[in-house]
Amino acid sequence: MAGTLRLLFSLTGILLAYAVYILGPPLQRSLTVLGVFRREPLSTLSAEEIIVIQDTTHCEDLHYYAPSNTLFAACEDNPNTRFGWFPPLATFDDPELGRRGRGSIHVIDPKTMKSQRLAFENFDTTFVTHGIDVIADPEQENAVYIFAINHLPDGTLPKARSQIEVFHHVLGSPSIRHIRSVWHPLIRTPNDVYASSPTSVYATNDHRYREGLLRTVEDVYSGAKWTDTVLLTIDLSVTTDSAAGVVGSVALKNMHNNNGLGHGRSPNEILIASAAGGVLSFGEILPNGSITVVDSLQAESVIDNPSYFADGAMGVSGFVLPGVARGVDLEHTKRDPDATNSVMVWFAWEQEAPLPHWGQRLLFEDDGSKIRSASAAVLVPVESGGVALGEDKKAWLFVTGFQSANMIAAKVDL
Repeated sequence: MAGTLRLLFSLTGILLAYAVYILGPPLQRSLTVLGVFRREPLSTLSAEEIIVIQDTTHCEDLHYYAPSNTLFAACEDNPNTRFGWFPPLATFDDPELGRRGRGSIHVIDPKTMKSQRLAFENFDTTFVTHGIDVIADPEQENAVYIFAINHLPDGTLPKARSQIEVFHHVLGSPSIRHIRSVWHPLIRTPNDVYASSPTSVYATNDHRYREGLLRTVEDVYSGAKWTDTVLLTIDLSVTTDSAAGVVGSVALKNMHNNNGLGHGRSPNEILIASAAGGVLSFGEILPNGSITVVDSLQAESVIDNPSYFADGAMGVSGFVLPGVARGVDLEHTKRDPDATNSVMVWFAWEQEAPLPHWGQRLLFEDDGSKIRSASAAVLVPVESGGVALGEDKKAWLFVTGFQSANMIAAKVDL
Protein backbone atom coordinates (compact mmCIF):
# COMPACT_ATOMS: atom_id res chain seq x y z
CA MET A 1 0.00 0.00 0.00
CA ALA A 2 2.82 2.40 0.96
CA GLY A 3 4.57 1.65 -2.32
CA THR A 4 1.40 2.41 -4.24
CA LEU A 5 0.99 5.74 -2.45
CA ARG A 6 4.60 6.68 -3.13
CA LEU A 7 4.11 5.86 -6.79
CA LEU A 8 0.90 7.89 -6.86
CA PHE A 9 2.59 10.89 -5.22
CA SER A 10 5.52 10.55 -7.60
CA LEU A 11 3.26 10.51 -10.65
CA THR A 12 1.29 13.45 -9.27
CA GLY A 13 4.50 15.40 -8.79
CA ILE A 14 5.65 14.61 -12.30
CA LEU A 15 2.31 15.69 -13.78
CA LEU A 16 2.32 18.88 -11.72
CA ALA A 17 5.87 19.71 -12.79
CA TYR A 18 4.95 19.03 -16.41
CA ALA A 19 1.88 21.27 -16.12
CA VAL A 20 3.99 24.09 -14.65
CA TYR A 21 6.56 23.61 -17.43
CA ILE A 22 3.93 23.73 -20.16
CA LEU A 23 1.52 26.31 -18.72
CA GLY A 24 3.94 28.42 -16.68
CA PRO A 25 5.27 30.79 -19.39
CA PRO A 26 1.85 31.38 -21.05
CA LEU A 27 0.28 31.95 -17.65
CA GLN A 28 3.01 34.40 -16.64
CA ARG A 29 2.54 36.21 -19.93
CA SER A 30 -1.24 36.46 -19.37
CA LEU A 31 -0.77 37.80 -15.84
CA THR A 32 1.56 40.48 -17.20
CA VAL A 33 -0.68 41.53 -20.08
CA LEU A 34 -3.83 41.63 -17.94
CA GLY A 35 -2.00 43.72 -15.37
CA VAL A 36 -2.68 41.43 -12.43
CA PHE A 37 0.39 42.66 -10.54
CA ARG A 38 0.65 46.06 -12.22
CA ARG A 39 0.20 49.17 -10.14
CA GLU A 40 -2.08 51.86 -11.46
CA PRO A 41 -0.04 54.00 -13.86
CA LEU A 42 0.50 57.67 -13.14
CA SER A 43 -1.00 60.55 -15.07
CA THR A 44 1.93 61.65 -17.20
CA LEU A 45 0.35 64.95 -18.21
CA SER A 46 -1.43 67.62 -16.23
CA ALA A 47 -4.98 68.67 -16.99
CA GLU A 48 -3.63 71.85 -18.59
CA GLU A 49 -1.66 69.80 -21.11
CA ILE A 50 -4.68 67.79 -22.27
CA ILE A 51 -7.43 68.98 -24.60
CA VAL A 52 -10.84 67.44 -23.95
CA ILE A 53 -12.90 66.91 -27.12
CA GLN A 54 -16.47 67.68 -26.12
CA ASP A 55 -19.46 65.55 -27.19
CA THR A 56 -17.46 62.37 -27.76
CA THR A 57 -19.06 60.02 -25.25
CA HIS A 58 -18.06 56.34 -25.45
CA CYS A 59 -16.37 56.56 -28.85
CA GLU A 60 -14.89 53.06 -29.05
CA ASP A 61 -13.06 53.45 -32.37
CA LEU A 62 -11.25 56.29 -34.08
CA HIS A 63 -9.69 56.71 -37.55
CA TYR A 64 -7.61 59.46 -39.10
CA TYR A 65 -8.37 60.16 -42.75
CA ALA A 66 -5.28 61.99 -43.98
CA PRO A 67 -6.58 63.28 -47.36
CA SER A 68 -9.05 65.57 -45.56
CA ASN A 69 -7.14 65.89 -42.26
CA THR A 70 -10.21 64.57 -40.48
CA LEU A 71 -10.84 62.16 -37.64
CA PHE A 72 -13.85 59.83 -37.71
CA ALA A 73 -15.29 58.17 -34.61
CA ALA A 74 -18.27 55.98 -33.76
CA CYS A 75 -19.81 57.18 -30.49
CA GLU A 76 -22.51 55.84 -28.21
CA ASP A 77 -23.51 59.38 -27.11
CA ASN A 78 -25.85 58.20 -24.32
CA PRO A 79 -23.74 57.67 -21.16
CA ASN A 80 -26.15 55.02 -19.86
CA THR A 81 -26.36 52.59 -22.77
CA ARG A 82 -22.88 51.10 -22.53
CA PHE A 83 -23.30 50.10 -18.87
CA GLY A 84 -26.52 48.21 -19.50
CA TRP A 85 -26.03 46.77 -23.00
CA PHE A 86 -22.64 46.15 -24.58
CA PRO A 87 -22.15 42.61 -25.97
CA PRO A 88 -18.36 42.99 -26.43
CA LEU A 89 -18.06 43.07 -22.62
CA ALA A 90 -20.76 40.41 -22.14
CA THR A 91 -23.08 43.08 -20.71
CA PHE A 92 -26.59 41.94 -21.68
CA ASP A 93 -28.52 43.31 -18.68
CA ASP A 94 -30.93 45.61 -20.52
CA PRO A 95 -31.71 44.65 -24.13
CA GLU A 96 -34.46 47.26 -24.27
CA LEU A 97 -31.95 49.97 -23.38
CA GLY A 98 -29.77 48.66 -26.18
CA ARG A 99 -32.71 48.63 -28.57
CA ARG A 100 -33.28 52.31 -27.86
CA GLY A 101 -29.60 53.08 -28.47
CA ARG A 102 -28.99 55.79 -31.04
CA GLY A 103 -25.26 56.20 -31.43
CA SER A 104 -23.72 58.32 -34.16
CA ILE A 105 -20.72 58.95 -36.38
CA HIS A 106 -18.65 62.01 -35.48
CA VAL A 107 -16.03 63.98 -37.39
CA ILE A 108 -13.32 65.76 -35.42
CA ASP A 109 -11.24 68.60 -36.80
CA PRO A 110 -7.66 68.36 -35.42
CA LYS A 111 -7.18 72.08 -36.10
CA THR A 112 -10.12 73.29 -34.00
CA MET A 113 -10.36 70.20 -31.75
CA LYS A 114 -14.14 70.30 -32.26
CA SER A 115 -16.45 67.32 -32.80
CA GLN A 116 -19.48 67.32 -35.07
CA ARG A 117 -22.19 64.67 -35.16
CA LEU A 118 -23.18 63.74 -38.68
CA ALA A 119 -26.91 63.73 -39.34
CA PHE A 120 -28.16 60.38 -40.63
CA GLU A 121 -29.93 60.06 -43.94
CA ASN A 122 -32.10 56.97 -44.41
CA PHE A 123 -31.19 55.61 -40.96
CA ASP A 124 -33.34 55.93 -37.84
CA THR A 125 -33.02 52.74 -35.85
CA THR A 126 -30.91 50.99 -33.22
CA PHE A 127 -27.21 51.82 -33.45
CA VAL A 128 -24.99 50.40 -30.69
CA THR A 129 -21.56 51.43 -31.91
CA HIS A 130 -18.23 49.63 -31.85
CA GLY A 131 -15.47 49.27 -34.49
CA ILE A 132 -15.45 51.27 -37.75
CA ASP A 133 -13.36 51.73 -40.86
CA VAL A 134 -13.12 54.59 -43.36
CA ILE A 135 -11.97 54.26 -46.99
CA ALA A 136 -12.02 56.51 -50.02
CA ASP A 137 -14.82 56.29 -52.56
CA PRO A 138 -12.93 55.31 -55.73
CA GLU A 139 -15.63 56.92 -57.89
CA GLN A 140 -16.00 60.22 -56.01
CA GLU A 141 -12.89 62.15 -55.04
CA ASN A 142 -14.32 64.00 -52.05
CA ALA A 143 -16.26 61.14 -50.47
CA VAL A 144 -15.70 58.12 -48.24
CA TYR A 145 -17.39 54.88 -47.27
CA ILE A 146 -17.74 54.15 -43.57
CA PHE A 147 -18.31 50.66 -42.22
CA ALA A 148 -19.56 50.35 -38.63
CA ILE A 149 -20.36 47.48 -36.26
CA ASN A 150 -23.87 47.62 -34.77
CA HIS A 151 -24.72 45.38 -31.79
CA LEU A 152 -28.46 44.86 -32.17
CA PRO A 153 -30.34 43.02 -29.42
CA ASP A 154 -32.32 40.07 -30.74
CA GLY A 155 -34.21 37.62 -28.57
CA THR A 156 -34.26 34.93 -31.26
CA LEU A 157 -30.46 34.53 -31.16
CA PRO A 158 -28.11 34.19 -28.18
CA LYS A 159 -27.93 37.68 -26.73
CA ALA A 160 -27.20 39.75 -29.85
CA ARG A 161 -27.68 39.84 -33.59
CA SER A 162 -24.76 42.06 -34.50
CA GLN A 163 -24.34 43.37 -38.03
CA ILE A 164 -22.38 45.89 -40.09
CA GLU A 165 -23.79 49.20 -41.32
CA VAL A 166 -22.47 50.70 -44.55
CA PHE A 167 -22.57 54.50 -44.92
CA HIS A 168 -21.49 57.04 -47.51
CA HIS A 169 -20.26 60.52 -46.60
CA VAL A 170 -19.31 63.51 -48.72
CA LEU A 171 -16.38 65.17 -46.99
CA GLY A 172 -17.28 68.48 -45.41
CA SER A 173 -21.01 67.86 -45.50
CA PRO A 174 -23.06 67.70 -42.26
CA SER A 175 -24.69 64.34 -42.98
CA ILE A 176 -24.01 60.69 -43.67
CA ARG A 177 -26.15 58.44 -45.87
CA HIS A 178 -26.97 54.86 -44.90
CA ILE A 179 -26.58 52.48 -47.84
CA ARG A 180 -27.42 49.10 -46.32
CA SER A 181 -27.08 46.74 -43.35
CA VAL A 182 -24.96 43.59 -43.64
CA TRP A 183 -25.49 40.33 -41.75
CA HIS A 184 -24.06 36.86 -42.26
CA PRO A 185 -24.02 33.72 -40.07
CA LEU A 186 -20.23 33.98 -39.79
CA ILE A 187 -20.65 37.29 -37.94
CA ARG A 188 -20.99 36.08 -34.34
CA THR A 189 -19.12 38.40 -31.97
CA PRO A 190 -17.85 41.15 -34.29
CA ASN A 191 -15.43 43.67 -32.86
CA ASP A 192 -13.82 45.63 -35.67
CA VAL A 193 -13.85 45.95 -39.45
CA TYR A 194 -11.27 46.51 -42.18
CA ALA A 195 -12.53 47.55 -45.61
CA SER A 196 -10.38 46.65 -48.61
CA SER A 197 -12.94 48.11 -51.03
CA PRO A 198 -16.53 49.43 -50.89
CA THR A 199 -17.77 45.87 -51.48
CA SER A 200 -15.23 43.87 -49.50
CA VAL A 201 -14.84 44.04 -45.73
CA TYR A 202 -13.13 41.95 -43.05
CA ALA A 203 -14.57 41.58 -39.55
CA THR A 204 -13.09 40.02 -36.42
CA ASN A 205 -14.99 37.74 -34.07
CA ASP A 206 -13.37 38.49 -30.72
CA HIS A 207 -14.78 35.52 -28.79
CA ARG A 208 -16.21 32.14 -29.57
CA TYR A 209 -18.36 32.20 -26.44
CA ARG A 210 -20.58 35.16 -25.67
CA GLU A 211 -20.49 34.66 -21.88
CA GLY A 212 -19.71 32.15 -19.14
CA LEU A 213 -16.67 30.24 -17.95
CA LEU A 214 -15.34 29.37 -21.39
CA ARG A 215 -15.39 33.04 -22.36
CA THR A 216 -13.23 33.73 -19.31
CA VAL A 217 -10.88 30.97 -20.43
CA GLU A 218 -10.60 32.71 -23.78
CA ASP A 219 -9.48 35.88 -22.04
CA VAL A 220 -6.87 34.45 -19.69
CA TYR A 221 -5.43 31.55 -21.68
CA SER A 222 -3.42 32.50 -24.74
CA GLY A 223 -3.74 28.94 -26.09
CA ALA A 224 -7.49 29.44 -26.57
CA LYS A 225 -7.10 30.23 -30.26
CA TRP A 226 -10.77 29.97 -31.02
CA THR A 227 -11.51 33.20 -32.87
CA ASP A 228 -11.34 34.17 -36.51
CA THR A 229 -11.51 36.96 -39.07
CA VAL A 230 -14.17 36.68 -41.77
CA LEU A 231 -14.32 38.20 -45.23
CA LEU A 232 -17.65 39.53 -46.49
CA THR A 233 -18.32 40.41 -50.11
CA ILE A 234 -21.27 42.78 -50.35
CA ASP A 235 -23.68 43.72 -53.10
CA LEU A 236 -24.38 47.38 -52.35
CA SER A 237 -27.40 47.44 -54.65
CA VAL A 238 -29.33 45.16 -52.27
CA THR A 239 -30.75 47.40 -49.56
CA THR A 240 -33.90 45.78 -48.15
CA ASP A 241 -32.54 42.56 -46.63
CA SER A 242 -29.38 42.61 -44.48
CA ALA A 243 -28.56 38.97 -45.34
CA ALA A 244 -29.17 39.21 -49.08
CA GLY A 245 -26.29 39.82 -51.45
CA VAL A 246 -23.68 38.89 -48.83
CA VAL A 247 -21.09 36.16 -49.35
CA GLY A 248 -18.91 35.20 -46.39
CA SER A 249 -15.81 33.09 -45.82
CA VAL A 250 -13.23 32.61 -43.05
CA ALA A 251 -10.08 34.53 -44.01
CA LEU A 252 -8.01 33.76 -40.89
CA LYS A 253 -8.68 31.30 -38.08
CA ASN A 254 -7.09 29.92 -34.92
CA MET A 255 -6.35 33.30 -33.36
CA HIS A 256 -6.47 34.28 -29.69
CA ASN A 257 -9.01 37.00 -28.91
CA ASN A 258 -9.08 38.49 -32.43
CA ASN A 259 -9.94 42.12 -31.82
CA GLY A 260 -9.03 45.46 -33.37
CA LEU A 261 -7.98 45.83 -37.01
CA GLY A 262 -5.92 48.51 -38.71
CA HIS A 263 -4.44 49.47 -42.07
CA GLY A 264 -0.69 48.97 -42.26
CA ARG A 265 2.27 50.04 -44.34
CA SER A 266 0.94 48.76 -47.66
CA PRO A 267 -2.51 48.15 -49.20
CA ASN A 268 -2.19 44.43 -48.48
CA GLU A 269 -1.06 44.71 -44.85
CA ILE A 270 -3.71 44.25 -42.19
CA LEU A 271 -2.97 44.82 -38.49
CA ILE A 272 -4.71 42.39 -36.13
CA ALA A 273 -4.66 42.90 -32.37
CA SER A 274 -5.15 40.11 -29.86
CA ALA A 275 -6.55 42.21 -27.03
CA ALA A 276 -6.19 39.89 -24.05
CA GLY A 277 -3.01 38.41 -25.50
CA GLY A 278 -1.30 41.76 -26.02
CA VAL A 279 -0.09 40.63 -29.46
CA LEU A 280 -0.12 42.63 -32.68
CA SER A 281 -0.07 40.36 -35.74
CA PHE A 282 0.93 41.61 -39.16
CA GLY A 283 -1.21 39.94 -41.78
CA GLU A 284 -0.84 39.84 -45.54
CA ILE A 285 -4.01 39.81 -47.63
CA LEU A 286 -3.55 37.22 -50.38
CA PRO A 287 -5.06 37.45 -53.89
CA ASN A 288 -7.85 35.01 -52.90
CA GLY A 289 -8.85 37.22 -49.95
CA SER A 290 -7.44 35.01 -47.22
CA ILE A 291 -4.96 36.34 -44.65
CA THR A 292 -1.61 34.91 -43.63
CA VAL A 293 0.29 36.16 -40.57
CA VAL A 294 3.87 37.06 -41.47
CA ASP A 295 5.11 38.69 -38.25
CA SER A 296 4.01 39.73 -34.75
CA LEU A 297 5.09 41.74 -31.74
CA GLN A 298 4.20 41.45 -28.07
CA ALA A 299 3.09 44.43 -26.02
CA GLU A 300 3.14 44.56 -22.24
CA SER A 301 -0.57 45.23 -21.75
CA VAL A 302 -3.95 44.59 -23.27
CA ILE A 303 -4.08 46.30 -26.68
CA ASP A 304 -7.06 47.24 -28.82
CA ASN A 305 -7.52 49.03 -32.15
CA PRO A 306 -4.05 49.53 -33.71
CA SER A 307 -3.10 52.34 -36.09
CA TYR A 308 -0.08 53.09 -38.24
CA PHE A 309 1.63 56.49 -38.29
CA ALA A 310 4.24 57.70 -40.76
CA ASP A 311 5.60 61.20 -41.20
CA GLY A 312 8.34 61.65 -43.79
CA ALA A 313 9.23 65.17 -42.65
CA MET A 314 10.00 63.94 -39.15
CA GLY A 315 11.41 60.64 -40.32
CA VAL A 316 9.20 58.80 -37.85
CA SER A 317 6.97 55.80 -38.43
CA GLY A 318 5.46 53.15 -36.19
CA PHE A 319 2.38 51.58 -34.71
CA VAL A 320 0.15 53.08 -32.03
CA LEU A 321 -1.22 50.48 -29.62
CA PRO A 322 -3.80 51.68 -27.09
CA GLY A 323 -4.94 49.53 -24.20
CA VAL A 324 -6.13 49.12 -20.66
CA ALA A 325 -3.40 48.95 -18.03
CA ARG A 326 -5.30 46.53 -15.81
CA GLY A 327 -7.57 44.45 -18.00
CA VAL A 328 -8.16 42.20 -15.01
CA ASP A 329 -10.37 44.93 -13.52
CA LEU A 330 -12.82 45.17 -16.42
CA GLU A 331 -15.13 42.44 -15.17
CA HIS A 332 -15.68 44.42 -11.97
CA THR A 333 -15.90 47.90 -13.49
CA LYS A 334 -17.77 47.38 -16.76
CA ARG A 335 -21.17 48.18 -15.21
CA ASP A 336 -19.97 51.05 -13.02
CA PRO A 337 -20.30 54.54 -14.55
CA ASP A 338 -18.17 55.99 -11.74
CA ALA A 339 -15.23 53.59 -12.05
CA THR A 340 -11.91 54.48 -13.66
CA ASN A 341 -9.87 52.21 -15.90
CA SER A 342 -6.25 53.28 -16.31
CA VAL A 343 -4.76 53.32 -19.79
CA MET A 344 -1.48 52.75 -21.57
CA VAL A 345 -0.68 53.73 -25.16
CA TRP A 346 2.40 52.14 -26.74
CA PHE A 347 4.43 53.16 -29.76
CA ALA A 348 6.23 50.35 -31.60
CA TRP A 349 8.67 50.57 -34.48
CA GLU A 350 10.83 48.22 -36.49
CA GLN A 351 14.52 48.30 -35.57
CA GLU A 352 17.29 46.89 -37.73
CA ALA A 353 20.34 47.26 -35.50
CA PRO A 354 22.01 45.61 -33.79
CA LEU A 355 19.53 42.82 -34.60
CA PRO A 356 16.16 43.05 -36.35
CA HIS A 357 13.46 43.34 -33.72
CA TRP A 358 10.64 45.56 -32.55
CA GLY A 359 11.36 48.59 -30.43
CA GLN A 360 8.64 49.76 -28.07
CA ARG A 361 8.08 52.54 -25.61
CA LEU A 362 5.22 53.87 -23.56
CA LEU A 363 3.86 56.92 -25.36
CA PHE A 364 1.14 57.91 -22.89
CA GLU A 365 -0.39 56.64 -19.68
CA ASP A 366 -3.10 57.83 -17.34
CA ASP A 367 -4.67 56.62 -14.12
CA GLY A 368 -8.13 56.84 -15.67
CA SER A 369 -8.95 60.28 -14.32
CA LYS A 370 -8.51 62.01 -17.69
CA ILE A 371 -9.31 59.18 -20.09
CA ARG A 372 -10.97 55.88 -19.24
CA SER A 373 -10.46 52.56 -21.04
CA ALA A 374 -8.41 53.50 -24.09
CA SER A 375 -9.53 51.41 -27.07
CA ALA A 376 -8.32 53.56 -29.99
CA ALA A 377 -5.54 56.09 -30.49
CA VAL A 378 -4.12 57.87 -33.52
CA LEU A 379 -1.27 60.30 -34.13
CA VAL A 380 -1.67 63.46 -36.20
CA PRO A 381 1.37 65.63 -37.06
CA VAL A 382 1.39 68.92 -35.19
CA GLU A 383 1.58 70.83 -38.47
CA SER A 384 -1.67 69.18 -39.57
CA GLY A 385 -3.19 70.45 -36.35
CA GLY A 386 -2.50 74.02 -37.41
CA VAL A 387 0.14 74.68 -34.73
CA ALA A 388 3.45 75.92 -36.10
CA LEU A 389 5.77 75.90 -33.11
CA GLY A 390 8.87 74.59 -34.80
CA GLU A 391 8.86 71.65 -32.44
CA ASP A 392 10.90 68.67 -33.49
CA LYS A 393 9.22 65.26 -33.69
CA LYS A 394 6.01 66.09 -31.87
CA ALA A 395 2.50 65.00 -32.77
CA TRP A 396 -1.01 65.20 -31.45
CA LEU A 397 -2.10 61.96 -29.84
CA PHE A 398 -5.87 61.45 -29.84
CA VAL A 399 -7.11 58.82 -27.40
CA THR A 400 -10.62 57.51 -26.89
CA GLY A 401 -12.22 54.61 -25.04
CA PHE A 402 -15.29 52.41 -25.04
CA GLN A 403 -16.23 53.83 -21.62
CA SER A 404 -14.55 57.23 -21.83
CA ALA A 405 -16.67 60.28 -21.09
CA ASN A 406 -14.77 62.21 -23.75
CA MET A 407 -11.94 61.79 -26.21
CA ILE A 408 -8.72 63.66 -25.40
CA ALA A 409 -5.80 65.08 -27.35
CA ALA A 410 -2.28 65.57 -26.03
CA LYS A 411 0.95 66.65 -27.64
CA VAL A 412 3.60 63.92 -27.36
CA ASP A 413 7.24 63.48 -28.27
CA LEU A 414 8.08 60.92 -30.92
